[in-house]
Amino acid sequence: MRNLLKNIIRSFSTLLVKRTVKSYGKSLKVNFYCKLTPQTIIGDYCNFNGLHIHGHGKVTIGNYFHSGKSILIVNSNHKFEHANAIPYDSNEYIHKEVVIEDFVWVGTRVTILGGVTLGEGCIVQSGAVVVKNVPKYAIVGGNPAQVFKTRNIQEFEKLKAEQKFW
Repeated sequence: MRNLLKNIIRSFSTLLVKRTVKSYGKSLKVNFYCKLTPQTIIGDYCNFNGLHIHGHGKVTIGNYFHSGKSILIVNSNHKFEHANAIPYDSNEYIHKEVVIEDFVWVGTRVTILGGVTLGEGCIVQSGAVVVKNVPKYAIVGGNPAQVFKTRNIQEFEKLKAEQKFW
């Protein structure tokens, strides 16, 4: 009974994502509720465990993306400079694109702000707040997220060449 319920939730969540986003690739897996936007493009073999996009900027997610639970992407903000009121302009928003390249793994409860690119093969530690670009193969964590390690690039490239993908 429990597995049946999980499968129903996965099927419904996947259907909602497919009906919402601009495009999606092969073998999309949505294991928990996600709130994406029509400005979202999803690559092949992506695995979502809970992702919420707040805003209307474009979000591009590459191939073999894997997320933890409760990921938040905030890519729209109220205009506050040269606004028509304080604390911000209630009618005008600033939208910023987010790009997540191939083979990125994002941990649980990560926040990603607009204008950020997550480089190929990077890993974002649970709880991180990403406010600037993350280089390829970097492992980042903290608030704001900082690089504290780099993946073994030779090992990564070898596994990639052998097509050993999860």
